[in-house]
Amino acid sequence: MSQEAVVTLCEIGRRFYARGWALGTSGNFSAVLSRDPFELAITASGVPKGTLQPAHIIHCNDQGHSICDAPGTPSAETLLHVVVALKRHAAAVLHTHSVWSTMLSDACAARGSSPGVAGVAGVALEGYEMLKGLAGVTTHEHREWIPIVENDQDIPRLARRVAQTLTDHPHAHGFLIRRHGLYTWGDTLSDAERHVEILEFLLETVGRTSTVGGTAWRY
Repeated sequence: MSQEAVVTLCEIGRRFYARGWALGTSGNFSAVLSRDPFELAITASGVPKGTLQPAHIIHCNDQGHSICDAPGTPSAETLLHVVVALKRHAAAVLHTHSVWSTMLSDACAARGSSPGVAGVAGVALEGYEMLKGLAGVTTHEHREWIPIVENDQDIPRLARRVAQTLTDHPHAHGFLIRRHGLYTWGDTLSDAERHVEILEFLLETVGRTSTVGGTAWRY
């Protein structure tokens, strides 16, 4: 399983790079290899995702520290992956840096919180058939709330903020970091990749709709 997950993470990185969701060295992807003791396979820091190789995957513990002899250092955001994996009991966590997720995370955060979600900015996705691609969603008559977390270079502090966001929004399938990108997860790597595809599609749809005279961004 360990080697299979590593190979799949590399394949996902190359696919996401090709789709413009992880350009340059942006983005980071992980898979849980063990729960007890906790072991996470995650992309190394500063590696272009379009050329990911197994040597670029680092094994870490629940403190985000490397537990292997591979060269390189784990992604700077490893602790965020650990938090999601533990809070959501996710088997995989994927983080993209697409244009639309970046734009919407900033625009909607600037507009403030939703009247229905006190104190929390976010993006509402509702009425779209594609929502049925999210785990547990069976109808387009669903409102998916994607909370927005303010970015912070203090990663332990950002991890605490993410943990609180996941607690406050137990049904969310993902969250946005302002001017940064999308985080989502799944019970398998395949599920997590599907969630990226669904949410990136919907975020782009909402963004493009506002630019062609459609309804304004909902937040």
